[in-house]
Amino acid sequence: MKQSKSIPYYIPHRNISAQVRSSSKRRDINPIMFMLRKVRNHFFQMLAYNCPVNSWRIWLHRKRGVHISKNVMLGMHCILDNAYPEYIFIEDYAALAGNVYMLAHSNPYQHFSKILESYVAPVVIREGAWIGVSSTLLAGSEIGEYSIVTAGSVVTGKMPDCCFLRGNPARVIARYKL
Repeated sequence: MKQSKSIPYYIPHRNISAQVRSSSKRRDINPIMFMLRKVRNHFFQMLAYNCPVNSWRIWLHRKRGVHISKNVMLGMHCILDNAYPEYIFIEDYAALAGNVYMLAHSNPYQHFSKILESYVAPVVIREGAWIGVSSTLLAGSEIGEYSIVTAGSVVTGKMPDCCFLRGNPARVIARYKL
């Protein structure tokens, strides 16, 4: 599994060429390969977003670099980080309802450097967990095995196994045994 790491703060560039050079340098990749990867990633994300067939959505996200195990259900209209899909891990029998956002990075402007960190960190959904509709999982989130995130919740940090999570920020509201 990938480790958390700091990334440079966002700096707006005057043109697309400067943006590509900066972004490819940060990822230590050739600018042309960076653009090809970015276009492929965007194309597969858009197809998966509107795809009516679960197995196809999973295939498309795997092609983007998302780590998805077996027997996973991904609802329609889910956004799995556009910039760092390789930092998302979904284990066996996990389920995401529709309109779920998973963000593996936080990349604020430089002027926020005293109050916000710019980083990328894995987002992990453990075996059997269920993520309710319109929930958001932020960078560094981990949902414990067989836990349930209620609709519209915002998850930050590591959450325990076998519990209900609700709210913004999500908190444990009940625990249960299977």
